[in-house]
Amino acid sequence: MSEITIRKRPRTEAVVTQRKFFKKTARGKVIKVLRERYLRDDVACGIHSCGLCTYDADILLPSSGSLEHASFANGHFVLPDTNIFLSQMDLMESPLFSPPIILLQTVLEEVRHRSLPLYNRLKALIKADDKKIWVFYNEYRSETAVIREEGESPNDRNDRGIRKATAWYKNHISLARPPVRGQSRPSLPTVVLLTDDVANRQKGEREGLTCISVRKYVEGHKDSNRLLDLLSATGSDSIEPTQVVAARQALYPDYLPTATLLAGIKSGQLYQGHFNANQYNYLEGSVSVPAFEKPVLLIGREHMNRAVQGDIVTVEVFDEKDWKAPADEVVDQEATLKNDDAEDSEEEGEDDEALAEQKMLRKELAKQPSSSRQPTGRVVGIVKRNWRSYVCHIDSTSLTSTNPTSLSQQTVFATPVSRLLPRIRLRTRQAPALIGQKILVTIDRWERTSRYPEGHFVRALGKVQSKEAEQESLLLEFDVPYRPFGKAILDCLPPEGDNWVVPPKSATDLNWRDREDLRDLIICSIDPPGCQDIDDALHARRLPNGNIEAGVHIADVSHFVLPDTPMDHEAAARGTTVYLVDKRIDMLPALLGTNLCSLRPHVERLAFSVIWELSPQAEIVNVRFTKSVIASKSAFTYEEAQIRKDDPKLTDELTESIRLLNDLARKLKAGRMAAGALNLASPEVKIQLDSSESSDPIDVEQKELRETNSLVEEFMLLANISVAGKIQETFPQTAVLRRHLPPPRANFEKLQDILKKRKGMTLDVSSSGALAASLDECIDPSEPAFNTLVRIMATRCMLSAEYFCAGSVGRDTFGHYGLASPIYTHFTSPIRRYADVLAHRQLAAAIGYTPLHASLHSKSHVERVLEVVNKRHRMAQMASRASVEFYVGLALKARSQKEIVIEDAFVIRTFRNGLGVFVSRLGIEGLVTFKREIQFDADNFLITIPSTDGGGVSISVFDKVKVLVEVEQDKNTQRGRVVMSLSHPIDSRGM
Repeated sequence: MSEITIRKRPRTEAVVTQRKFFKKTARGKVIKVLRERYLRDDVACGIHSCGLCTYDADILLPSSGSLEHASFANGHFVLPDTNIFLSQMDLMESPLFSPPIILLQTVLEEVRHRSLPLYNRLKALIKADDKKIWVFYNEYRSETAVIREEGESPNDRNDRGIRKATAWYKNHISLARPPVRGQSRPSLPTVVLLTDDVANRQKGEREGLTCISVRKYVEGHKDSNRLLDLLSATGSDSIEPTQVVAARQALYPDYLPTATLLAGIKSGQLYQGHFNANQYNYLEGSVSVPAFEKPVLLIGREHMNRAVQGDIVTVEVFDEKDWKAPADEVVDQEATLKNDDAEDSEEEGEDDEALAEQKMLRKELAKQPSSSRQPTGRVVGIVKRNWRSYVCHIDSTSLTSTNPTSLSQQTVFATPVSRLLPRIRLRTRQAPALIGQKILVTIDRWERTSRYPEGHFVRALGKVQSKEAEQESLLLEFDVPYRPFGKAILDCLPPEGDNWVVPPKSATDLNWRDREDLRDLIICSIDPPGCQDIDDALHARRLPNGNIEAGVHIADVSHFVLPDTPMDHEAAARGTTVYLVDKRIDMLPALLGTNLCSLRPHVERLAFSVIWELSPQAEIVNVRFTKSVIASKSAFTYEEAQIRKDDPKLTDELTESIRLLNDLARKLKAGRMAAGALNLASPEVKIQLDSSESSDPIDVEQKELRETNSLVEEFMLLANISVAGKIQETFPQTAVLRRHLPPPRANFEKLQDILKKRKGMTLDVSSSGALAASLDECIDPSEPAFNTLVRIMATRCMLSAEYFCAGSVGRDTFGHYGLASPIYTHFTSPIRRYADVLAHRQLAAAIGYTPLHASLHSKSHVERVLEVVNKRHRMAQMASRASVEFYVGLALKARSQKEIVIEDAFVIRTFRNGLGVFVSRLGIEGLVTFKREIQFDADNFLITIPSTDGGGVSISVFDKVKVLVEVEQDKNTQRGRVVMSLSHPIDSRGM
């Protein structure tokens, strides 16, 4: 029998190994927490051929480090401190930057506490095949562990720990390579502490360490010209100032201290919300806050105070006497600031741009009607920045040299693709080569002395207008994760791959446990053409008692995607599948989405079924939920199902099932409408592609909605509502639900005013039912498309629907306004929506099929996941719309080369210098602007354009006009853009 020796740690070690602190619980009780840290002597250094260390893992770092740096001829290892990863992650991720890196546990933990997104990027970097990174657990090695001294800040303690680990590595390498008698001492590689903290560098140098700033290190790199562009401006102590920096003055007010902001918000004197830029006027922004019905208006760049689209800001609201109305003029940033100098843009002075802005603001304020005033204020602090990488173009007019061989550093403007963002100043040596390319730029800082934010170049995406560059830029612009699925994720898939099948029915087979065998039911799917990820199928049959059994069968994705696995984490991070015109960015690997989970015809598949007994009047008698095995009998497109339903010669079981489903769907819809559900509209178009291989667009047409579209929609809604009730009843605190809050009445004021003055119609917004009824009455007999236009405009007045955790909000706010349903969730599309996967897990637990994973018992966890899912859902919708707009532009460009493109359009907005129009056939909006003075009647939403015969042509909102649609290339950015001008009732070209 082996002998066991128990060794007791000496009391003297307790100061290093124990951490004691006090913690306050949620109920206010103070408890003492004692944490033990076990120190070891065998934490490996990670360097190849080290005779002092033993390894259980692959050795990553070469024995001599990197020999590619000019300053370290004997080789070197890079040991970055925390701020390098916080501010220079783009550099660290670059494939050009690949020295062997020692990543300390101290640094890893501090990055995790400071920024979770950067921590996730750092974890991905550690696993990257093209990087050599060794994580050294310095907090657990006895020689490198440090404790916080009295009066020492956490940051100083971490810096001391980093220096101590650097010194240990230096000594460790020396001990591992002792001199051999009779031979000269071998040259040792250097351990380089990479830090931009001047104080930390100075302390390190006094301790005999090799310390260097990131800029100086990169300057000695063989690819320095390209890598220097990747450096973030923050923390760079050696960036040369621009020509006028010494004399520059403050252009923006200072932000209030954080403590003042928090106290102001708590007392109700300040307000917090998301900053939204105005796409029509770059000198205006707004912040929606719960305290006011209308958003707080911010007029002028000084009052917006360096806020960028999406930032969470704190605003001070002015006295009511100082409230203003939004501007009614289109003010374009590119046109107003076209002569601005990137090198000289800190000096406000009396330059042309500043004077132009001041003149614009004075003109607007002088013309504002008092009736449309809204709360007005200014930004006094930033709670959270929403900065990320933005897709941009280099402004060719800002270059001082266009010599393609010039490597001199230039300060240039990068113009973001989004009209909601300011121009970004950046310094680059590659400016001439980047003209005509789409590039990725990250904002680093925005000083109060600079008119523009400063950033750095990340990478080039490709030539402007090339489909590959446009597609990637679109995904980046809307923050869509599109990286390939990694090995850890793919390892979660069934090992049989495409050969996986539902095993033969057996009482002992786990796949069949508690599953109903529904393979004999006449089940079919109805989807758009070309659909590969079929996640829903339906059936209906008459029962002997005269009632009808109807079933919705949803792909059992949660059978394959298990909780807390790499595939589950990736699906949660992606949130949703993103559909572009010619590409799909899947939430789940294709093996699941288009094969094993797709309910393809004549193949047995695992499903989660909702089966109702309905009366002939479509009233629910009862409902049951079950895991099942199905075998779909056919997969129809909407058009095929419609033709089959309408063909009187067909009387087979499948056709009768479709007719039965359709009859029930009509009654279900009538019931919803009677309850006050809204029948809204959105501009949906279909792009006709030349071929699946070329994906060149040849035309645009409106999507045709058939009765079978409504058939599927009604049963999906019914399934979602039934599941919502079940999971909320079982898990009242953590049920994953979806709600649509009633819109504030103020949102409809402008539309109500336009309808009253232009059409004499009333829009009742007292309830969803009243709104639905009044929308039905908005009919113009002479223009059938008028009702659809009003519905589109009403849809834009709504709030967005959102996922939420049942225990996080009041029960009275659960309702879905648009559907007039007291409770709702998403259950029917788990292949493409992560919220549905969560609903599947909760429903499976609710019916006793499987226990609920611990994470779905945690309200805080569900809230965090749904926050990400809500963001991804919004971004996916915007990316899809942007993809359609890009292809509409390509189709128009192809058409305009053959013919003059003139389309019918409706006026949806009037400005002092233009019109906003909606071209329904193309599903796009456009601006028609006038350079000449026109008469503008803001109260009646009317403009009058002087004609050559001395008269004038009046145009108002809702008028039908004809517009000439052209695609022209911007001379500066080389970007194609759709430009519209009036063709009828007046030709506005030259105006």
